[in-house]
Amino acid sequence: MQHNDYILTLSCPDRTGIVYRVSGLLFELGCNILDSQQYGDEETGRFFLRVHFDLPQAITQESLRERFAAMAEGHSMDWQIHDARYKPRLLIMVSKQGHCLNDLLFRVQSGQLHAEIAAIVSNHNDYAALAASYGIPFHHLPVTADTKARQEQQVLDLVASERIDLVVLARYMQILSADLCRALEGRAINIHHSFLPSFKGARPYHQAHARGVKIIGATAHYVTSDLDEGPIIEQDIERVDHGMTAQQLTQVGSDVESLVLSRAVRSHVEHRILLNRNKTVVFR
Repeated sequence: MQHNDYILTLSCPDRTGIVYRVSGLLFELGCNILDSQQYGDEETGRFFLRVHFDLPQAITQESLRERFAAMAEGHSMDWQIHDARYKPRLLIMVSKQGHCLNDLLFRVQSGQLHAEIAAIVSNHNDYAALAASYGIPFHHLPVTADTKARQEQQVLDLVASERIDLVVLARYMQILSADLCRALEGRAINIHHSFLPSFKGARPYHQAHARGVKIIGATAHYVTSDLDEGPIIEQDIERVDHGMTAQQLTQVGSDVESLVLSRAVRSHVEHRILLNRNKTVVFR
Protein backbone atom coordinates (compact mmCIF):
# COMPACT_ATOMS: atom_id res chain seq x y z
CA MET A 1 0.00 0.00 0.00
CA GLN A 2 1.26 3.45 -0.91
CA HIS A 3 1.79 5.92 1.90
CA ASN A 4 2.21 9.68 2.12
CA ASP A 5 4.68 11.49 4.35
CA TYR A 6 3.35 14.17 6.69
CA ILE A 7 4.78 16.18 9.57
CA LEU A 8 2.66 17.30 12.51
CA THR A 9 3.91 20.12 14.74
CA LEU A 10 2.07 21.43 17.77
CA SER A 11 2.40 23.39 20.97
CA CYS A 12 -0.08 23.62 23.80
CA PRO A 13 -0.36 23.97 27.57
CA ASP A 14 1.53 21.06 29.11
CA ARG A 15 -0.63 18.31 30.60
CA THR A 16 -0.64 14.55 30.84
CA GLY A 17 -1.85 12.40 27.97
CA ILE A 18 -0.93 14.59 24.97
CA VAL A 19 1.42 12.10 23.32
CA TYR A 20 -1.04 9.30 24.09
CA ARG A 21 -3.92 11.10 22.39
CA VAL A 22 -1.88 12.14 19.32
CA SER A 23 -0.32 8.73 18.79
CA GLY A 24 -3.68 7.08 19.45
CA LEU A 25 -5.38 9.13 16.75
CA LEU A 26 -2.60 8.37 14.26
CA PHE A 27 -2.94 4.67 15.10
CA GLU A 28 -6.70 4.80 14.51
CA LEU A 29 -6.03 6.26 11.05
CA GLY A 30 -3.54 3.51 10.23
CA CYS A 31 -0.52 5.81 10.28
CA ASN A 32 3.04 4.66 10.87
CA ILE A 33 5.10 7.03 13.04
CA LEU A 34 8.57 7.44 11.50
CA ASP A 35 10.01 9.89 14.02
CA SER A 36 8.73 11.73 17.08
CA GLN A 37 10.31 14.40 19.27
CA GLN A 38 8.87 16.29 22.21
CA TYR A 39 9.80 18.92 24.77
CA GLY A 40 8.08 20.32 27.82
CA ASP A 41 9.19 23.75 29.03
CA GLU A 42 8.75 24.10 32.79
CA GLU A 43 9.25 27.88 32.66
CA THR A 44 6.48 28.60 30.16
CA GLY A 45 4.32 25.55 30.90
CA ARG A 46 4.18 24.74 27.18
CA PHE A 47 4.51 21.38 25.49
CA PHE A 48 6.01 20.98 22.00
CA LEU A 49 5.75 18.01 19.66
CA ARG A 50 6.92 17.09 16.14
CA VAL A 51 5.76 13.82 14.59
CA HIS A 52 6.78 12.53 11.15
CA PHE A 53 4.42 9.84 9.94
CA ASP A 54 3.10 7.90 6.96
CA LEU A 55 -0.57 8.36 6.09
CA PRO A 56 -2.32 5.53 4.21
CA GLN A 57 -3.37 6.47 0.69
CA ALA A 58 -6.99 5.73 1.58
CA ILE A 59 -7.06 8.57 4.13
CA THR A 60 -7.42 12.05 2.64
CA GLN A 61 -5.67 15.18 3.93
CA GLU A 62 -9.06 16.70 4.65
CA SER A 63 -10.08 13.75 6.80
CA LEU A 64 -6.75 13.85 8.64
CA ARG A 65 -7.12 17.55 9.40
CA GLU A 66 -10.75 17.23 10.46
CA ARG A 67 -9.99 14.41 12.88
CA PHE A 68 -7.02 16.23 14.36
CA ALA A 69 -8.84 19.57 14.63
CA ALA A 70 -11.58 17.94 16.70
CA MET A 71 -9.01 16.56 19.15
CA ALA A 72 -6.83 19.67 19.21
CA GLU A 73 -9.66 22.00 20.16
CA GLY A 74 -10.06 20.35 23.54
CA HIS A 75 -6.35 20.81 24.32
CA SER A 76 -5.90 24.43 23.12
CA MET A 77 -3.32 23.25 20.58
CA ASP A 78 -1.56 25.46 18.05
CA TRP A 79 -0.91 22.91 15.31
CA GLN A 80 0.05 22.46 11.69
CA ILE A 81 0.19 19.47 9.36
CA HIS A 82 2.69 19.64 6.48
CA ASP A 83 3.14 17.47 3.41
CA ALA A 84 6.75 16.31 3.82
CA ARG A 85 7.13 15.74 0.07
CA TYR A 86 6.43 19.39 -0.75
CA LYS A 87 9.49 21.55 -1.42
CA PRO A 88 9.07 24.98 0.23
CA ARG A 89 9.66 27.88 -2.12
CA LEU A 90 12.42 30.30 -1.13
CA LEU A 91 13.06 33.93 -2.01
CA ILE A 92 16.70 34.81 -1.35
CA MET A 93 17.70 38.44 -0.81
CA VAL A 94 21.36 39.43 -1.15
CA SER A 95 23.52 42.53 -1.54
CA LYS A 96 27.24 42.45 -2.41
CA GLN A 97 28.45 39.53 -0.27
CA GLY A 98 27.53 36.31 -2.03
CA HIS A 99 28.94 33.52 0.13
CA CYS A 100 25.62 32.60 1.75
CA LEU A 101 23.75 32.83 -1.56
CA ASN A 102 26.29 30.60 -3.31
CA ASP A 103 26.11 28.04 -0.50
CA LEU A 104 22.31 27.86 -0.59
CA LEU A 105 22.24 27.57 -4.37
CA PHE A 106 24.58 24.59 -4.26
CA ARG A 107 22.78 22.86 -1.40
CA VAL A 108 19.40 23.15 -3.14
CA GLN A 109 20.72 22.04 -6.53
CA SER A 110 22.58 19.07 -5.03
CA GLY A 111 19.55 17.94 -3.06
CA GLN A 112 21.09 18.61 0.34
CA LEU A 113 18.33 21.10 1.08
CA HIS A 114 14.72 20.07 0.48
CA ALA A 115 13.55 23.34 -1.03
CA GLU A 116 13.14 25.26 -4.27
CA ILE A 117 14.67 28.69 -4.87
CA ALA A 118 11.94 30.53 -6.74
CA ALA A 119 13.68 33.89 -7.07
CA ILE A 120 16.64 36.01 -6.02
CA VAL A 121 16.29 39.70 -5.13
CA SER A 122 19.18 42.12 -4.80
CA ASN A 123 19.68 45.85 -4.50
CA HIS A 124 22.78 45.36 -6.70
CA ASN A 125 23.38 43.56 -10.00
CA ASP A 126 26.47 41.62 -8.90
CA TYR A 127 24.91 38.14 -8.81
CA ALA A 128 22.66 38.27 -11.87
CA ALA A 129 25.03 35.97 -13.78
CA LEU A 130 25.24 33.52 -10.88
CA ALA A 131 21.45 33.33 -10.70
CA ALA A 132 21.27 32.80 -14.47
CA SER A 133 23.74 29.93 -14.26
CA TYR A 134 21.28 28.13 -11.98
CA GLY A 135 18.28 29.13 -14.10
CA ILE A 136 16.74 31.18 -11.29
CA PRO A 137 14.96 34.52 -11.92
CA PHE A 138 16.98 37.47 -10.65
CA HIS A 139 15.24 40.71 -9.69
CA HIS A 140 17.38 43.82 -9.39
CA LEU A 141 15.47 46.10 -7.02
CA PRO A 142 17.69 49.05 -6.06
CA VAL A 143 16.63 50.95 -2.97
CA THR A 144 17.13 54.44 -1.59
CA ALA A 145 15.54 56.27 1.30
CA ASP A 146 13.03 57.77 -1.15
CA THR A 147 12.18 54.49 -2.89
CA LYS A 148 12.25 52.13 0.11
CA ALA A 149 8.48 51.79 0.49
CA ARG A 150 7.98 51.11 -3.22
CA GLN A 151 10.87 48.63 -3.33
CA GLU A 152 9.54 46.72 -0.32
CA GLN A 153 6.11 46.53 -1.95
CA GLN A 154 7.79 44.98 -4.99
CA VAL A 155 9.30 42.37 -2.66
CA LEU A 156 5.88 41.61 -1.17
CA ASP A 157 4.38 41.38 -4.66
CA LEU A 158 7.02 38.77 -5.52
CA VAL A 159 6.31 36.87 -2.32
CA ALA A 160 2.65 36.68 -3.34
CA SER A 161 3.08 35.98 -7.06
CA GLU A 162 5.78 33.33 -6.53
CA ARG A 163 3.94 31.70 -3.60
CA ILE A 164 6.98 32.14 -1.37
CA ASP A 165 7.11 30.11 1.84
CA LEU A 166 10.35 31.56 3.26
CA VAL A 167 12.37 34.73 2.64
CA VAL A 168 16.08 34.30 3.34
CA LEU A 169 18.21 37.39 3.98
CA ALA A 170 21.54 36.02 2.78
CA ARG A 171 23.65 39.02 3.77
CA TYR A 172 21.08 41.50 2.49
CA MET A 173 22.51 44.73 3.82
CA GLN A 174 19.33 46.75 4.12
CA ILE A 175 17.22 47.26 7.23
CA LEU A 176 13.66 46.10 6.60
CA SER A 177 10.84 48.40 7.61
CA ALA A 178 8.59 47.46 10.52
CA ASP A 179 5.71 46.98 8.06
CA LEU A 180 7.68 44.50 5.96
CA CYS A 181 8.86 42.66 9.07
CA ARG A 182 5.26 42.26 10.21
CA ALA A 183 4.17 41.08 6.76
CA LEU A 184 6.88 38.40 6.77
CA GLU A 185 6.52 37.40 10.43
CA GLY A 186 7.55 33.80 10.99
CA ARG A 187 8.70 33.32 7.40
CA ALA A 188 11.88 35.39 7.08
CA ILE A 189 15.33 34.41 8.36
CA ASN A 190 18.39 36.64 8.71
CA ILE A 191 22.08 35.87 9.24
CA HIS A 192 24.73 38.07 10.83
CA HIS A 193 27.97 37.84 12.76
CA SER A 194 27.64 37.20 16.48
CA PHE A 195 29.76 40.11 17.69
CA LEU A 196 26.67 42.26 18.12
CA PRO A 197 26.17 44.61 19.87
CA SER A 198 29.94 45.14 19.42
CA PHE A 199 31.52 45.94 16.03
CA LYS A 200 28.44 47.38 14.38
CA GLY A 201 28.47 48.79 10.88
CA ALA A 202 30.89 48.17 8.04
CA ARG A 203 33.82 45.73 8.10
CA PRO A 204 32.99 44.06 11.43
CA TYR A 205 35.71 41.43 11.05
CA HIS A 206 38.32 44.13 10.56
CA GLN A 207 37.04 45.80 13.72
CA ALA A 208 37.23 42.45 15.54
CA HIS A 209 40.78 41.88 14.29
CA ALA A 210 41.82 45.26 15.62
CA ARG A 211 40.53 44.22 19.06
CA GLY A 212 42.22 40.82 18.97
CA VAL A 213 39.11 38.64 19.24
CA LYS A 214 39.63 34.92 19.77
CA ILE A 215 36.20 33.58 18.76
CA ILE A 216 34.19 34.30 15.62
CA GLY A 217 30.54 33.30 15.37
CA ALA A 218 27.31 33.70 13.44
CA THR A 219 23.63 33.84 14.38
CA ALA A 220 20.55 33.02 12.31
CA HIS A 221 17.20 34.25 13.59
CA TYR A 222 13.69 35.08 12.52
CA VAL A 223 13.24 38.64 11.34
CA THR A 224 11.29 41.01 13.57
CA SER A 225 10.95 44.76 13.76
CA ASP A 226 13.48 44.69 16.62
CA LEU A 227 16.68 44.81 14.59
CA ASP A 228 18.76 41.62 14.94
CA GLU A 229 16.78 40.58 18.05
CA GLY A 230 14.35 38.05 16.61
CA PRO A 231 14.03 34.48 17.98
CA ILE A 232 17.37 32.71 17.51
CA ILE A 233 17.33 29.54 15.40
CA GLU A 234 20.98 28.55 14.98
CA GLN A 235 24.46 29.67 16.08
CA ASP A 236 28.03 28.44 15.76
CA ILE A 237 31.57 29.61 16.48
CA GLU A 238 35.16 29.12 15.30
CA ARG A 239 38.31 29.90 17.25
CA VAL A 240 40.81 32.31 15.72
CA ASP A 241 44.20 33.54 16.90
CA HIS A 242 46.68 36.38 16.81
CA GLY A 243 48.41 35.09 13.68
CA MET A 244 45.40 35.58 11.44
CA THR A 245 44.95 38.63 9.25
CA ALA A 246 41.72 40.59 9.00
CA GLN A 247 41.13 38.97 5.61
CA GLN A 248 41.54 35.50 7.11
CA LEU A 249 39.10 36.36 9.89
CA THR A 250 36.64 37.52 7.27
CA GLN A 251 36.98 34.20 5.43
CA VAL A 252 36.40 32.21 8.61
CA GLY A 253 33.38 34.39 9.37
CA SER A 254 31.97 33.85 5.88
CA ASP A 255 32.25 30.08 6.26
CA VAL A 256 30.50 30.12 9.64
CA GLU A 257 27.73 32.40 8.35
CA SER A 258 27.06 30.10 5.38
CA LEU A 259 26.90 27.00 7.57
CA VAL A 260 24.69 28.57 10.24
CA LEU A 261 22.26 30.01 7.69
CA SER A 262 21.92 26.71 5.82
CA ARG A 263 21.20 24.90 9.09
CA ALA A 264 18.53 27.43 10.00
CA VAL A 265 16.89 27.21 6.60
CA ARG A 266 16.95 23.41 6.75
CA SER A 267 15.34 23.42 10.20
CA HIS A 268 12.60 25.72 8.92
CA VAL A 269 11.79 23.85 5.70
CA GLU A 270 11.78 20.53 7.59
CA HIS A 271 9.34 22.04 10.13
CA ARG A 272 11.65 21.52 13.08
CA ILE A 273 11.18 24.98 14.66
CA LEU A 274 8.42 25.95 17.08
CA LEU A 275 8.21 29.37 18.70
CA ASN A 276 8.32 29.49 22.49
CA ARG A 277 7.58 33.14 23.30
CA ASN A 278 10.74 35.02 22.25
CA LYS A 279 12.75 31.80 21.92
CA THR A 280 12.63 28.75 19.66
CA VAL A 281 12.41 25.03 20.18
CA VAL A 282 14.49 23.40 17.40
CA PHE A 283 14.10 19.64 17.07
CA ARG A 284 17.12 17.87 15.54
